[in-house]
Amino acid sequence: MGRAVHLAKLPRSTFYDHRNRLTRPDRYAKLKEAIRQVFAQARSAYGHRRVLAMLLRQGWTVSKKTVLKLMRGLGLQSPARRRRRYNSFRGEVGKAANNVLNRQFDAAVKHTKWATDVTEFTVGASEVYVSPVLDLHDNRIVSVTAGPSPSVRMVTDGLRAAINSLAPNDRRLVHSDQGFQYRHSLWQDTLYEAGLTQSMSRKGTCLDNAAMEGFFSHLKEEWFRIQQPSTLEQFHTGLSEYLRWWNSTRIQQRLGYLSPDEYLAENPTNA
Repeated sequence: MGRAVHLAKLPRSTFYDHRNRLTRPDRYAKLKEAIRQVFAQARSAYGHRRVLAMLLRQGWTVSKKTVLKLMRGLGLQSPARRRRRYNSFRGEVGKAANNVLNRQFDAAVKHTKWATDVTEFTVGASEVYVSPVLDLHDNRIVSVTAGPSPSVRMVTDGLRAAINSLAPNDRRLVHSDQGFQYRHSLWQDTLYEAGLTQSMSRKGTCLDNAAMEGFFSHLKEEWFRIQQPSTLEQFHTGLSEYLRWWNSTRIQQRLGYLSPDEYLAENPTNA
């Protein structure tokens, strides 16, 4: 043993310290298992901040730095979010609305401000377009439609489904980009008949609808790129499951690390 230490040119104390570490019980063993469970239950979608929030809920006393270090050691990493957006602008067709929302994404009361948009997925040889309506109060998906074409009818059907959740006297703001669907008379007439105010992002300014951009990024990185549905049936089933998880379970930093359902339960007077 002494010759091995000499050949390695290590101080004897350093050699024995490293050897003892190999046989020493891992003091983070239980915490690592808790991290693995949180990460698995979150469908591999949580980064270290959300994993930390869930651990604190469970009663662990641990720092963000330690969670980050252990997740890296375990090879647990949420997917990097990439930006690739579907562009629905088709020129000056129909009438554009003013940017009434003006990046005021906070809403003190449920159903005060909605945001919407269309995004595109490739499933096998098919294209699928998804159009959700997002409530800016609690980041809840109020309604969603999906189909093989980003048609005016598809997005308007989603809007009507969202309108059905309103109280009779609700008069709300609906924000979108300047896509052709939202400049069409069918969309605008549906808003008018429901007493809703239309708002549009400025042309070529995606940050004016940053709330929807953020949701689409999570949807693609936390579900689509991980699950990789290969058939339309798998796509629609997976989309429904993800949206249920988003509303009921997925914690969000903006909501104080609560899910939309949890946030609504803790703030019933704002519903």
